[in-house]
Amino acid sequence: MATKKATAPQLGQKLRALRRREGLTQQQLAERLSISTAYLNLIENGRRPLPAHILISLAQLFQLDLTAFAADDDAEVQADLMEVFGDPLFDSAELVQADVKDLAQQQPTVARAVVNLYRAYRQSRLGRRAGTATGDDAGGDGSDGNDGNDGNGGASAQAMPSVPSEEVNDFLQRHMNSFPEIEELAEQTRRDAHVRNDELGQGLVRFLEEKLGVSVEVARATKDPSTLRRYDPTQKRLVVSQLLPPRSRNFQLAHQIALLTAHDHLERLAHDPVLTSPESRSLARVALANAFAGAVLMPYQPFLEAAEQVRYDVELLGHRFRTSFEQVCHRLCTLRRPGAMGVPFHFLRVDLAGNISKRFSGSGIRFARFAGACPRWNVFAAFMTPGMIKTQVSEFEDGSKYFCISTTIRRVSQGYTQRHALHAVGLGCDVKYAKKLVYADGVDLDHTVPTGVTCRLCSRSDCDERAFPSHAQPLAVDENVRASSFYRRRLPVVGG
Repeated sequence: MATKKATAPQLGQKLRALRRREGLTQQQLAERLSISTAYLNLIENGRRPLPAHILISLAQLFQLDLTAFAADDDAEVQADLMEVFGDPLFDSAELVQADVKDLAQQQPTVARAVVNLYRAYRQSRLGRRAGTATGDDAGGDGSDGNDGNDGNGGASAQAMPSVPSEEVNDFLQRHMNSFPEIEELAEQTRRDAHVRNDELGQGLVRFLEEKLGVSVEVARATKDPSTLRRYDPTQKRLVVSQLLPPRSRNFQLAHQIALLTAHDHLERLAHDPVLTSPESRSLARVALANAFAGAVLMPYQPFLEAAEQVRYDVELLGHRFRTSFEQVCHRLCTLRRPGAMGVPFHFLRVDLAGNISKRFSGSGIRFARFAGACPRWNVFAAFMTPGMIKTQVSEFEDGSKYFCISTTIRRVSQGYTQRHALHAVGLGCDVKYAKKLVYADGVDLDHTVPTGVTCRLCSRSDCDERAFPSHAQPLAVDENVRASSFYRRRLPVVGG
């Protein structure tokens, strides 16, 4: 019989038991979590869900294995439903947040079905068929230094199509991007290959040739510039492109080792209930192999110690471990080993059109699933100053604050005649961890930028960057008045 997932009351009871075990009063624990005593009391009594950011804080404070608490599906489904019902399609229904909350808490199965139905509706409306994403989008192929922390899932069989990326994103989020089994396998590979950081590539090639009987060849870019790695299982021959810089070439070598030596482990992990199709499970295996590669290049304990030593300076970590900016960002999001946890980060990658091709929330921040993100996220501003690191403290309507950095990155160049793809990446954490980061030095952490998840869910009426009206406020049009933003709520004129 399947184990029933923990409900809000059960999670509250677990939290109360943890607090009492630690000998803390509600007031003392609330202060450590930066929440009110009243709010903590509501959570413990099952009258409020246990949000992701509080769960992460508990893990940090008490060195918990996050699996000690079941996933708080109520809060996640409620947030998804709020975004669904923010669609103008439902404006006439006049739903309020309390209605959505009741549905998520009292009928969670129905609520998830509504979210899935809406996802299918959007797919149909956009005229797209659910398909398989490329390995590059599924946590990266290492061509720009990805380490596999984004995933892309697949279409469920006939009636309910789902974008592959969403299912694997959910898979990684469900596991909080932490796979101890993969970490252990990666560390064993480093030991067996007798590699050091200064000769990692040579060690991986030697391991492939001597231990696995695989020949390795570096192919000239003129042969097939679009293929960065190709393995022929019949001839046991691995070809990597000359276009790849050494850090990405090492990544590809480690990725192939994962596919050859950890196949059974990858297969078992990919048979997760959240992955509903062969496509999504295949893509999950790609993401897991990329996670293995990142762990080989940046072994857990040395990487964590170095990160704390340089105060999470991404560029310095890249120099030390011979990895890229994006590879380091990905690795920082996986430091969740009980007793040796790093700062809980969130990460995202966007292109010039604003499409989010990678996302992971380890900080508790909420990403939009069905609509465009808030333009005030500083990752979008990174395109204005390419190559420079931008910082920002974002404050959301619920009072949560996040310290974020962003910069642009370029993909592997295929030569002068080819277009060079430009992306921006963002890395952030709860503001209470900001002082652990070198990027917060000299930054006024009290100076915040009002930010939202997406325009339809944000009720701030004074934002000049709105793309759509808030679902909480009806659109009022006065042809005789032009405000700084078409959707900005205008104040009544006082006086004559």
